[in-house]
Order: sequence, then C-alpha cells, then structure tokens
Amino acid sequence: MLTYHTKCYTKRVYNTFFAVACAVFITLFSSFNTPVAIKAEPIVLTPQKLAFAPKEFYVARITDERPEQKAVAWIFPPELNRQQKPGLQVVDLKGGGLPAIQNFIWQSFPQNKSLRPLVIRLKECKVTESIAAPDRVEGKVVLSLSFDLITETENIHLTDYRIDSKYMRPNNQINMPATMLSASLNAALKYLNGWMDSQANINPKLAKEVKVTFKDYQEKLEGDTIYYDVKRPLRWEDFQDKPQGTKYAASVFPSFGFEEKSEIANGIIHIRLEMKAFVPKSGCWVKDFSRDDYTLNHEQRHFDIVKIIAKQFEQKIRAAKLPVGNFDGVINYQFYNYFGEMNHLQDQYDDETQHGINTSEQERWNQRIDKELAAFGIVKTSNAS
Repeated sequence: MLTYHTKCYTKRVYNTFFAVACAVFITLFSSFNTPVAIKAEPIVLTPQKLAFAPKEFYVARITDERPEQKAVAWIFPPELNRQQKPGLQVVDLKGGGLPAIQNFIWQSFPQNKSLRPLVIRLKECKVTESIAAPDRVEGKVVLSLSFDLITETENIHLTDYRIDSKYMRPNNQINMPATMLSASLNAALKYLNGWMDSQANINPKLAKEVKVTFKDYQEKLEGDTIYYDVKRPLRWEDFQDKPQGTKYAASVFPSFGFEEKSEIANGIIHIRLEMKAFVPKSGCWVKDFSRDDYTLNHEQRHFDIVKIIAKQFEQKIRAAKLPVGNFDGVINYQFYNYFGEMNHLQDQYDDETQHGINTSEQERWNQRIDKELAAFGIVKTSNAS
C-alpha cells in the first residue's frame, strides 16, 4: 500500500508541472503576437500663406462656441497587428483646439487693422472615423463657422459657413485628419474673403457711413389731404367735416410723418426722407357763425406748429451720427420723441390762447410761430396768415 501511494503522488506532481509549463509557454507565445496599439498624437495644423490678402477685413478675434471643446477628432491609430479590430482614440489639436485654430488663421494672412474688424465664431470642428473595409478607414470632417462685424456698439452677424467632407485612408496613414482640417479652414477663409469682396459696397451691414437727405413731400393732385405749403394756407372750404357738439368754434387735426427710401452705393447708405406735414380736410370742421379770418388764423397756427416740429425733427437727424447697424432705430426713436413734443406744444398753444379767445396771447403765439418758421427759412406772406 505504501508503494502505491508513492507512485500516485509522483504522477500528480508530474501532471501539475506539465500544466504550468504549458501555461507559461502559451503566455510567452501569445505575448509575441498581441498587437501593441500606437497612441495617436495630437493633430498638427500647419499654417500656410494663402494666395490672397484681405482688402476689406481683418480677423480681430476668434471665439470657441463648440458644444465639445475637449477634442476635435475621434480617430483610429495604426495597429501593428491589422487582424485585430482597433479602437477609436480621442485626439485634440496640438496646443489645444482654439489656440491651434487661432494660430492657423492669424498666420494664414496679414492682419491689416485699418480694415473692418471681424470676429470668427467657431461653431463646430470635428473629425470622426469608422472602419470602411479591411485596412481602410473612412473619415468625416465637419467645420462650421459664423462671421460677425465688430462695431462700437455691437457685433453684427454677417454670414455663416459650413463644410462637410469625407476621406478614405489606409489604416496606417494617420496624417489625413490634419490635412483635411487644414483644407477645410482654408476653404472657409477663402469663402469669407470672397463674400466680403462681393458685399463690401452693397451690403448695408458693411456700410461705413449713413447720409440723410430731406425733401418736402408734394402731391401732384390735391385730394383729401393738404400737405404743408407756405403758399397754400388753410381755407374755409377745406373744413369739410360736420361741426361737432362742443363749445369750440372750429377744429383741425394736423400731424406729420415721413416716407423713407434708402440705397447703398460705394459703402455709403443714402437715406432720403420725404417729410409730410399734413391735415385731412375730412377731419376739419367749423361752425357757421365762426367763419372769420381770426378763427381761421388760429387753426392755421395749429398747422404751422406741426411744420415747426417736423423741421426740428429734421434738424435733429441731420446733426446725428447715425449708426450703420441701427440707423432706423435712431430715426424712429427721434420721430416718436418729436411726435410727443408736437402734441404737447399743441396743448400748450390752446391752453395759453384759451383756444383763441385770449387775443393778446394769440398775438404772442403768432409772433413766436412766425419767428420759428423764419428760422427754418419759411416766411409767410400776409395773405397766407
């Protein structure tokens, strides 16, 4: 029995040693065949002088508005063993995404700071790869940018650019993402330069100056509306509405406005405002017992006040430096200011003259109105008062 147990123990030791040796051999053998992945290096963008120099702009600022700012590429590195499926690696531009793109753009063409300053907003910059076939990798490049004009008060959006491109590469040709990104950025800069050249003299957003001219509106054939003309004062036949049941002898409802026409030429926005100081005949009425020169003069002075306010509005706009990006905003703001002033002055005139009953105050207002009209070159004749 003792001899049997000794033989059995020896056999077990031998089998264990053999199994361990095989395991070690397999491990060593496998280590020679396990693929070792090469880590993808950061993508290097190499600036190149472009074939053109901007004549209308320079890039003053570049901002990063990408949703994902930690990387630009999800790519496959080359593998030593091509039979094993490689894994995607996350890669950024060398030096960081925004700094690398800033360096690329600013070194691509000269920055002439006497030109219009632009800001480039980086919306998307991404490279993604997939396995297309054995030893072949397909890549997709997306670049999206927005371009804004920098002004003293705000940034004005000009245009957008987006390019989607694809490439196919052998799995060991790792420089393709850098080549494609550089080409996409160059294409974006070329587009921007061409857009600026074509729009510089015709796009209101790029205008360098706003010039305003004024003209009094003139109707060829008089209808219901009377437009202010010093040679065409109010007449009693203009009072065509039925008398109202009030204590007043007569009433008119004058107002003012303008028609705006604009065009751009050689980078200058030319605005023409046709001014309208007017009163509708259908809004004028008089009671029969009040058809005298004194009452007519009082109503005419209401019309004169509107003309004075319209000229004050014109004077204000002439003196203003209208911003290119919001000239209409300034014009409309001042119009409503002076429209309110018109209503205030009309009320003041009626209150102080007691709607014409106070003859001494009426004469004072007559003189004041004539003086203010004369300051604008409007001189009333005796038969026009």
